[in-house]
Amino acid sequence: MTVSPPLAIVHDDGDLIAVDKPAGLAVHRSRMVGRDDDYLVDRLRRQVDGPLFLANRLDRATSGLVLVARSRPVARALGEALMAREVAKTYLAVVRGWPAPDGEIDYPLTVGGMTGERKPALTRWRTLATVEVPIALGRYPQQRYALLALAPLTGRYRQLRRHLHHVHHPIVGDSTLGRGEHNRLFRERFGSHRMLLHAWRLALAHPLTGQPLRLQAPLDATWQRVLAALGWPPEADLPPWPESCPATTDR
Repeated sequence: MTVSPPLAIVHDDGDLIAVDKPAGLAVHRSRMVGRDDDYLVDRLRRQVDGPLFLANRLDRATSGLVLVARSRPVARALGEALMAREVAKTYLAVVRGWPAPDGEIDYPLTVGGMTGERKPALTRWRTLATVEVPIALGRYPQQRYALLALAPLTGRYRQLRRHLHHVHHPIVGDSTLGRGEHNRLFRERFGSHRMLLHAWRLALAHPLTGQPLRLQAPLDATWQRVLAALGWPPEADLPPWPESCPATTDR
């Protein structure tokens, strides 16, 4: 039996845990992810004692910060803060093409899946870096990519992936909504076998004390390799708090 590696715990104060979820790991069992032998909640239960309550979730393919409460009152407070848009989320993504320096995507999305009722969905972005790669694909002799900081102001199913696909800047490595030839280029040239979407930063008030928390999940080896290969700044040189957050709450 293969023993799963321990999770990187970014923050643990006895009431709230922030875990850095690796790409490719499902958060918990659900009909969306199917059967698996390894889940984030199971790994975390082997690392820490006591009850655990998931406050937010990420797609299997997305890496980064997941909040876990140690009690029902903390879980309830976190859920209320998330619903009230009082948690500022910043993701990093590598996308195809060159978006504008900043902007927003205001496009309703279906809830809980790809079909059904549509509800408002809003994402803001800021372009942190761009590059033109001298590799021919199709009718283009060079390929353009951008590094974005993304702030989802709503929490719809696969919101960032679907919004960026909608504006024709799909996330590199997205096997469902991305472009296969670009995903293949990153696998073969840069050794990236994952979707380049990372839940990088969370800013919130502690659910019990009210003290401000600024949490950050460092970029993994694949991300670091891609940034270096494209000549982009390393994580340490990316904009500091709070400039890297395109938005906080939408009041």
